[in-house]
Formats: sequence, structure tokens, C-alpha cells
Amino acid sequence: MLLELTQSLINKLGIIVLSAFLLSKSTLFKRYILKENLTLRDKILFSFLFGLVGIIGTYSGIHINDAIANSRSIGVIVAGLFGGPAVGIGAGLVAGIHRMLIPIGRFTAIACGISTILGGVIAGYLKKYVDTKPNKWLWGFILASFIETIQMAIILILARPLDQAFRLVQVIFLPMTFINASGTAFFILLIRQIHEENDRAGAVKAQLALSIATQTLPILRNGLNQYSCEAAAKIIYEASGVDAVSFTNTESILAHIGVGTDHHKVGHLITTNMTKKVLLSKHYMVGQTQLDIECPNKSCKLKACIVVPLFMKENVIGTLKLYKKFENSITSSDIELAKGLAHLFSTQLELSEIYYQKELLGKAELKALQAQIHPHFLFNALNTIVSFCRTDALKARDLLMQLSYYLRNSFKTTGEFIPLAQELKHIESYLSIEEARFSERLEVQYFIDAQIDCLVPPLILQPIVENALKHGLMSTKKGGKLEIYAYRENSDIVVEIKDNGIGMTEAKIKTILEGNDLSAGIGINNVNDRLKSIYGTSLQIESYVDKGTIVKLIFPQGGM
Repeated sequence: MLLELTQSLINKLGIIVLSAFLLSKSTLFKRYILKENLTLRDKILFSFLFGLVGIIGTYSGIHINDAIANSRSIGVIVAGLFGGPAVGIGAGLVAGIHRMLIPIGRFTAIACGISTILGGVIAGYLKKYVDTKPNKWLWGFILASFIETIQMAIILILARPLDQAFRLVQVIFLPMTFINASGTAFFILLIRQIHEENDRAGAVKAQLALSIATQTLPILRNGLNQYSCEAAAKIIYEASGVDAVSFTNTESILAHIGVGTDHHKVGHLITTNMTKKVLLSKHYMVGQTQLDIECPNKSCKLKACIVVPLFMKENVIGTLKLYKKFENSITSSDIELAKGLAHLFSTQLELSEIYYQKELLGKAELKALQAQIHPHFLFNALNTIVSFCRTDALKARDLLMQLSYYLRNSFKTTGEFIPLAQELKHIESYLSIEEARFSERLEVQYFIDAQIDCLVPPLILQPIVENALKHGLMSTKKGGKLEIYAYRENSDIVVEIKDNGIGMTEAKIKTILEGNDLSAGIGINNVNDRLKSIYGTSLQIESYVDKGTIVKLIFPQGGM
């Protein structure tokens, strides 16, 4: 009897094993199994799914003395070990209540229903403990054996008559315990295999991401623009096997390669609401249906998508999007690929920005050497000092010290940022010589908040001051006044250079700010580019013809 029952249970177990195997090959099941955090919807879904596995185990059981020798507990135990208490209890309630209500095996219905629910509770609360063990399948076997033992005890306690319950337990205890423990271990091995396959796929995707990043490194050094994004998108599209790749900045599409180019057009404003949500939330999003993507074009063939933000110094500057043509086709490995690429691209873009800043700084230093420390300036400065040697030796000495300080700070290698006080002292040395040279034609006044203590890019003020002096004041015979202000405005540091010179028109201001005024020289353009790149601000110029000009530089959050 015992041998026959064991053979029958093994045959019935085959149905459960086959169902588990087919389920493990389902893309939808894999996607949910690999989730790190289950939502309430996921927990309800898995409660019913594993509860259904338990119900199948009930119906595939062997009838013995108005009872059922079955494999119901497999689905419930696996539910608890996979989804924790909520899923374990949920699956236990589904399978347990069903066992209580069906008209077969009434002799042990209540006892088996209660033991099924209790099995889900025990497995759910022991999930964290089993997760720490290297051989989860073995611990699943041990736990299932323990739960089956508890079920037999509950049958002896609740089922009546007692002698019939005792004879039943004698017959089914060993085969049910062994079969259900083995089935649980097998189910856990299948889930483990899904995770191992995902890990292998993740390793392949990581290698693919590094390969793509290597190819795109020289391209993205040019920054996030239509040219660089189109070239990078082509590389990703050809290497990854997705149906479309897209890049955006915060407002428009920079590149779109693959399916959907008929309406996802380069230069158009962002239309998919999913992308807009990612830009606002700064977190990646996955859409497994066309409804999730929220593309306004109803005939769009793209049905699944992952959108990942691109960062520059913690600020979102755009997105990378990978599309597929079929719903529920974005896998966990696709997600890891997109996240890895976005991280690598963000790093590359930040490195390109650092490279650009160094290039701008090099130009600024070159400008300082070639234009601001022009031999003409040195000749005029020395001539001025010589003239004072005859009339005012102390003044000549002071001017020599100012020239020495100016030259020392101009020629020495500067860092990426310097104190604002040092930059202002550099300007003061320059202007003191120019003030002595032009005598009554130039008046300089300083209005500096002594409480300001911040860092600014080096040589950021010199081109503005020089421009105000040469083009604003010294273009007139009478000269004028130059005022320099530095103050705090909310969390920003503001520096103003104000002159009462010849001024300029609004059209002139516009060409200067757009970098199209060649007469302004590279100094003004360089300053404006550096402000935009480092702080996201730009020069603010207010000017009126024959009345003067105010140039304002804003350094957000204390200048850094």
C-alpha cells in the first residue's frame, strides 16, 4: 500500500513539476520573479498564482479513506519562501479555503485547510532566514518536511474518528512528506535557475554596455547634441538588438534610430508623457504597454520602453530611451543595460565638461598672457612708473608693487577655482596702474561686501573690466568712472562692473551675448561660456548709449 501510494504520488507530482517548468519559461513570470520589491498588486497576483498551484495539487491527489494524499503544500510553501508573509498567507488562504469547501475528502477537510494556511504563514516568516543559506533548495526540503509533520499533527488533533485519522497518518506521512519536500526543493531550484540565467544575461549586458561605452567615448566628448546623440544611438541600436533608441535633452528629441522615426522626429518637442515624468522625477521608468508610454500617436508600433535619465552634476540634462515592438518585452537585463549605459554616458558627459572647462581655462590664461599682459600694457605701465619716479617716489614704489603682484598672479598656474578676494585684488592691481596712467580721466570705486567668502573661476572678471575701460570709458576724451560691486543676493554672489562711458545699443548687446561680436574679442565670449557651463547662468548686460553700461556676473549658491 505504501509503495503503491508513493508511486502514485510521484506520478501526480510530475504534473506539478511540469507546470512549474512551463511557468518558469514564461517571460511574464520571470519578470515578476526577478522583481526586487513586490507591489501590492504583485503580491495579490502571486497569492492567487501559487494558490492555484496548491489547488492543482489537491485535485491531482490520491483518494484514501475519505481523505486526499496530495501535493497542495508545495505551491503554498514556495509562495512564502518567494514572496514573504503576505504572499505565503495569501496563497495559503486560497488553497486552504478551497480545500475546506470542496465536497471530496470531507474527513480531513478542516484539518488540511488549517494546516495549509499555517504552512504559508511559517514559510513566509522564515523567508529571510532561508535566504541567508547557500543551499536554499535543501532548506526548502527541510522546511517542507517540517510543515508536513505539523499537518499530520493537526490531522490527529482535529480529524475524527481518531482511529481513522491515525491509520491515515500512518499511510500518508512518509510518502507525502518526501514527495512534497522534493517538489518544493525542485520548485526552488527552478526559481534559482531563473535568477542565475538573469545574472548571466546581466553579465553579458554589462559587457555589452562597456563595449558600447568604449565606442561612444570619443563621440560624447563633444557633449549632448544632435550629432553626438545620433552617432551614439546608432551604435546602441546595432549592438543591443532593441527596436528603437532615442536621446532627448530636457525639451526636445536629439536622436531617434529605428522604428517610429515617422513621428519621433529629431528636433521635435518631447511628446511621450513617460519621458516628461522621468525628467521631473529623476528616476528611470519602465513601460510594458503602449498605454504606459503614453505616446500621442495611436498608430505607434513601439509597445514597450525603458526611459533612463542622464545627469550632469546631479542635474538631469536629458534621457536615454530603449524601445521594443512587443508588450511586456522589456526584461530585467534590458533595464540593467539601459541603467548601465546611462550611468556611463553621464560620466562621459561630465568628463567632457571637465575637459571643456580646462580648454576654456587654457584659453582664458592664453588671453591673459597675449592680450591683458600685452607688451603695450607693460610699456605704458613702466612709462607711467618712470614719470612718477621724478615727481612722487612713493607713488612710483606703490605702482611697482602693484605691477609685481599683477604679473605674479597672471603668470602663475591657477587652479580650477580661486577666492573671489584674490580675483578682486588682481583687478585692483591692474586698475591702479591704469588709474595712475590716465590720471584725472579715470576714477575707480569699489563697493565690496566684506562678508563675502566664496570661490570663482580664475580670470573671470579681467576681460569684463578691460572691456569697460577700453571700449566704454577711454573711447571718450573726458574718460569717466568705473565702479565695481560685489554683494550677496539671496544665496547668490553677484559682481557688477559699472561704467558711465559711451554705452551700446540693444542690438550690440545681443550680438555680444550670442558670441557673434568679433570686436568684443574672445575674452567676453569666454567668460559667458564659462558661466553657462559651470553655473548655468550668463552675463547680464544693461546699457544705454552715451550713458554707460552695467555688466552683472552671478555665481549661484555662494559662488560654487
